Amino acid sequence: MNVALVPLAVRPGTLVAALGIWLVMAVLAVGNGIVRETVIVPRIGEYRGHVLSTAVLVCLILAVSATYFAITDTTYTRTELLLVGVGWTVLTVGFEFLVGHLEGTPVSVTLGQYDVTAGQVWIAVPLTLLAAPLLFGTVFSS
Repeated sequence: MNVALVPLAVRPGTLVAALGIWLVMAVLAVGNGIVRETVIVPRIGEYRGHVLSTAVLVCLILAVSATYFAITDTTYTRTELLLVGVGWTVLTVGFEFLVGHLEGTPVSVTLGQYDVTAGQVWIAVPLTLLAAPLLFGTVFSS
């Protein structure tokens, strides 16, 4: 896979392919959440379970992203890689707020998951989603 030097070229097909990868990561994230709530939290507590689960999800995102960009035949521009990262991030945060809304979770509680001053580490997930395409798309371009 090569990263083209055309700075503003965006082909919709490249974004559609990346959407499929996000769906894989979304399934893994839901599975991670189920394991967190049913196995991890009862054993080590809410906060430690949150931190461990977040770390596991970040590793899964990195592994899926690295694998995809290592094996894809698609050539991405830097702009496309940035858009993939933004897309993955927006989809994930939107999904989180939608699920929270459907479960009746107040927006303030969902927003609280992003409060690093309160010891929350969830912000690592959207930041990883934002950075991974550009990182691995560039690393595996040569």
